[in-house]
Amino acid sequence: MFRIYLIVVILVAIAVAGLAIGILIKGKFPDTHVGSNADMKKMGVTCAKNDSALCQGRSKADGCRGCSCAE
Repeated sequence: MFRIYLIVVILVAIAVAGLAIGILIKGKFPDTHVGSNADMKKMGVTCAKNDSALCQGRSKADGCRGCSCAE
């Protein structure tokens, strides 16, 4: 049983080290925020927080013309 735990700990350590090395080589942590991720913008995916603010009129924009939350 101890042998299995040791193997699992070694594999997890290798995985964590690999992820850390990847971040160190690139020089920055991957951007995972929807609002500032270029690939998400290309697909037309926006941040839910911004959508909610638009629908409630808390933004400088006109609101949500045509969305389900428009009154």
